[in-house]
Amino acid sequence: MQAVLHFPDLSPDLVSVSVFGTEFALRWYALAYIVGILIAWRLAVAAVRRDRLWLNGGAPMTPGQIEDLLTWIILGVILGGRLGFVLFYQPGYYLENPLEILRVWQGGMSFHGGLMGVVIAAWLYTRRHRLPVLSVADLVAHTVPPGLLLGRLANFNNAELWGRATDLPWGVIFPGAAAQYCPGVTGLCARHPSQLYEAALEGVILGAVLLWLVYRRGAFKRPGLVCGTFFAGYGTARFLVEFVRQPDAQFVTADNPLGLAWHLGGYGLTMGQILSLPMIVLGLWLILRARRGATA
Repeated sequence: MQAVLHFPDLSPDLVSVSVFGTEFALRWYALAYIVGILIAWRLAVAAVRRDRLWLNGGAPMTPGQIEDLLTWIILGVILGGRLGFVLFYQPGYYLENPLEILRVWQGGMSFHGGLMGVVIAAWLYTRRHRLPVLSVADLVAHTVPPGLLLGRLANFNNAELWGRATDLPWGVIFPGAAAQYCPGVTGLCARHPSQLYEAALEGVILGAVLLWLVYRRGAFKRPGLVCGTFFAGYGTARFLVEFVRQPDAQFVTADNPLGLAWHLGGYGLTMGQILSLPMIVLGLWLILRARRGATA
């Protein structure tokens, strides 16, 4: 008999109250966003207060400017994440139902879209205030992994974004008919806890590498090195996890059971892998640029 782990009895809601017949709930996923943003803010403030970390002994921003930038970034995450999901994953559905785009509370956010939103927001802010773009990008990048860690843990808690079928002893039987049925598998289907894989790779390991670069290797003195490492590290982690992550349902068909967004013959890539490749390329370019001593 296969050894598996049954999904624990977890609720997606931290607290739920009824007011005049209307239910209001604080979900773990929302809390992950809030706490992740607060941690990022404190990490950024701590970094700019240490002049020794920066090129020429001066941080690129003040703590007050970080608070201003945070507002721009929050908007970038929400707008970019939602529009990214709409354009990358379900453009046909939302083209027919445009009002559904506004219903963010029903779920549907793309990390790659949110990242693009953050990049655009940060670029606009730095241009407006004439700040060094790459140094600000480094500052922001080193604060992101804690939020990724919390977000992936919340995905696991919500029993969403689970992985493909597996016979490994740590395979998890997630709740719900869609998760528990796999073609060709007799009985309940155990799946890779891909959310936990991503939490470890994108949150713990990548976060530790970035902090080590910043505080032990003086990486802020080479503009672009930290954000390049983040892009390449996240892109690589996501690309690898996609091999065991269940693709979005709209990509899975009888002729395409692996849910590949692009395929040729017996090979192909998922949408997550396609979106991660430009991140890897950009990250490697920024790392090489920083090691050659270019500044911005």
